[in-house]
Amino acid sequence: MAQKNSVIQFSSLFRPSDVICQTEHTDRNTILMELLRLLASTKKIGDVQQIYRTILERENEHPTVVGPGIAMPHARLEDISEIVVSVATSKKGVVYASSIDNPIKLIVLTLAPKASPAAYLQAMSSLTRICQDTATADIVARLPTAQKVWSFFDAGGVVLPDYLRARDLMELVKVKLQEHDTLEQAINLFVTYGLRDLPVVDKEENLVGVVTTYELLRVCLPDYILWMEDLTPILNFETFKEILHKESKTWLADIMTSGYATVEADAPAVQAAKEIINRKVDHVFVVQGQKLVGVISLVTFLSRVLRE
Repeated sequence: MAQKNSVIQFSSLFRPSDVICQTEHTDRNTILMELLRLLASTKKIGDVQQIYRTILERENEHPTVVGPGIAMPHARLEDISEIVVSVATSKKGVVYASSIDNPIKLIVLTLAPKASPAAYLQAMSSLTRICQDTATADIVARLPTAQKVWSFFDAGGVVLPDYLRARDLMELVKVKLQEHDTLEQAINLFVTYGLRDLPVVDKEENLVGVVTTYELLRVCLPDYILWMEDLTPILNFETFKEILHKESKTWLADIMTSGYATVEADAPAVQAAKEIINRKVDHVFVVQGQKLVGVISLVTFLSRVLRE
């Protein structure tokens, strides 16, 4: 595998001969099979039909669209020792899945060693920068030759990271609270989204605390109730009624906790697993300095490292 300055270039994972430029096909499955046959013609990748079925099953269930107009279907194989890539472009665009509204114009098929779970994730991470540019798919789809498509990746300096980082596994935090929010807003979000905790951020998006359903319940049940053997005097949830009266006036600062797990965005991804185990939690928040940038759940970690 070619290297530049001890850094692995994404362009070293394929050659111009591994590119199908401006395909006339508009059927996703036909293109995927062509890409596999292209790789099989020069590399020992194993049973093409079996790989094809594996990729289709995965893409039908969870289409791997990594950016506007860009798909990165993949499979992990036992018969290869290093990651290999083939690329297809389409000027017209391909209807990739019923759940995807926009046509796909750039397909990057990636086959990675099964025994190297980080390989595919590193390859995907290396494309993050260009995927963020909404014009990338259109630009590459207009390139007239396979050589120019390959040169786009080569000249762009797209490289594989030295190791898998926490940011490569994280998901965006979709629901969060502001530090000036009240208990009422927290309860509404807990009920609406079925979450067990919610991060609290300040106006700069810095993580300042976490509100948990446990803390909420603890507030509703004062310590003296936990010591009572006979709870018949409060069978009608009197303490909960008190909270309902005060929820719009109770600030999150009064109930949020600092007992949560975090990991730096550029820390090795395995650090997230260490925090999950040491803190006995099912997710860690990903921060850049103090700023909240994402979250890694135990389910996501296991799925992406062991199955994707």
